[in-house]
Amino acid sequence: MNILVVEDEQNLADAICHILEGAGYHAEAAYDGKSGLTAAESGLYDAMILDVMLPRMTGFEVVHELRRQGNSIPVLLLTARTSTTDKVEGLDAGADDYMTKPFEAPELLARMRALTRRQGDVVIDEASFADLTLDLNTHDLRCGEKSVHLSGKEFEVLRMLMSSTSRVVSKQDLLTRVWGTDGEGSENSVEAYVSFLRKKISHIGSKVQITTLRMLGYRLEVFERLGA
Repeated sequence: MNILVVEDEQNLADAICHILEGAGYHAEAAYDGKSGLTAAESGLYDAMILDVMLPRMTGFEVVHELRRQGNSIPVLLLTARTSTTDKVEGLDAGADDYMTKPFEAPELLARMRALTRRQGDVVIDEASFADLTLDLNTHDLRCGEKSVHLSGKEFEVLRMLMSSTSRVVSKQDLLTRVWGTDGEGSENSVEAYVSFLRKKISHIGSKVQITTLRMLGYRLEVFERLGA
């Protein structure tokens, strides 16, 4: 399970990631509100730990924007602010739970277990766009009665595109979220996997195409097939 930690104190963010990874989660950190929002919009994370006092966007603003978009990622707000008013503001903005600093690791993990259990009641195991359906468990992509299996990287690229249908996804976003920051990927890698996906989408007869917007990135669009 992938957890996003958004906390501007880098040592604390890294410590939280270490706690989560020790409990069997996969955790990644962002260090400001804007970066956290972009990461959460990618669709790659199953839950989010979000500090309130962040540079560029507050945690309240981040969760409010996610809910405005219809993004239902479970959010645990984490902050040193303890007043009831602050807690109410965070929950009203759309957060699922609220924990104050300082905290103990067992409490953090207990709250994450509760958060992800609640998520199990509402989580959908499929993502869809137009006539395409992507199974988030098996990585199978379907169009009508036809299906094709996606590799790990193909799956992550298409999942990002399906989760970001209202905006263009840049090559840099794909590199960061799919290949990470360790230098394994390149723009040529992105182009290659987009090409693989285009062939598989065409193979199963979908009307969906991955459109390239010069100097911007990629997005999904629907085109009527000739002869249809």
